[in-house]
Amino acid sequence: MEEKKDIYILAIESSCDETAAAVVKNGREVLSNVISSQIDLHTLYGGVVPEIASRKHVENIDGVIKKALADAGMTLEEMDAIGVTYGPGLVGALLVGLAEAKAIAYAAGKPLIGVHHIEGHANYIQNKDFAPPYMALVVSGGHSHLVYVSDYGKYEIMGHTRDDAAGEAYDKVARAIGMGYPGGPKIDAAAKKGNPDAVKFPRVFLEEDSYDFSFSGLKSAVLNYVNKQKMMGAEIVPEDIAASFQQSVVEVLVSKTIKAAKRHNSTAVSKRGGFFALGSVNCSL
Repeated sequence: MEEKKDIYILAIESSCDETAAAVVKNGREVLSNVISSQIDLHTLYGGVVPEIASRKHVENIDGVIKKALADAGMTLEEMDAIGVTYGPGLVGALLVGLAEAKAIAYAAGKPLIGVHHIEGHANYIQNKDFAPPYMALVVSGGHSHLVYVSDYGKYEIMGHTRDDAAGEAYDKVARAIGMGYPGGPKIDAAAKKGNPDAVKFPRVFLEEDSYDFSFSGLKSAVLNYVNKQKMMGAEIVPEDIAASFQQSVVEVLVSKTIKAAKRHNSTAVSKRGGFFALGSVNCSL
C-alpha cells in the first residue's frame, strides 16, 4: 500500500490590521503561526485606518512569512500549496496578501488557494477531535454570522448581521463612554465591575423565524442614553453601561445560536472570531 503523503500549506492572512502567516500540516496541525499586530498604531486614531493598515502590511508581510517558515523548520520548496484570504475585508489590505501569495505561488510553481474569510473562521483547525456537523457562531470586529457546517467544505449561512457587526457596536459604544479603542476588551473589563441590569437596553431579535442579527439599534440606544444623561446632568456610570450593553448583545447571540442548533439537531457549537477572546462573552455560550 502506498504511504499517504503529508500535505503542507503556507497560509497568508491580511484582511484587516493583522499580518499573519502559518504553516499547516494535513489541514489540521499548525506547525507555526506568526501574527504581526497593528493595534497600538490604530489605537492612536480610535479605530482601524485602512490606508495605514495596507502600508503596514506591505512593510511586514515578507518578514512574517519568513518567520512562519523558519518556526516550522521548513522551506518554501517544501510547501505543497499557498493559501490566502481573498475576502471579505479591507480592500487595500486584502490586495497586499493576495499580491504576495500570487507572486510566491507563481515564482515557486505552487498551486494558489483562495480562502473566504468567514469559511476560515468557521473551520475546526484548533481542535483535532472536532468535526462536522456543527453550528458555528462567527463574531468579530466586522462580521457576525451563524453558519451550519454539515461536512468538510459544506456550509449553510443561516444568519448574518443586517447592519453593524457585534464587534463594531462594541467599538462605537466604548468610544461613546470614553473607553477608546479597541472596544471589545475594554467593554468586557468594565462590564465585570458593572451591573448588567442597571440600564434596560433593547434586545433585537427581528422576525420570529430569522437568524439574522442587528446591532445598530442597540448601539443607537446606548448613544441616546448617554446623551440624555449628559443633558439632564445625571450620573453616567461607564461600568453599568458596559455591563448592560454586553448583556443585551450576548443574550441575542446565544438565543439565536441555540435556536439555529436545534433546527439542525446539532449538539455541537463552534465559537469563532476575535469576539470570543472576551472572557465574559466566551463563558456565556
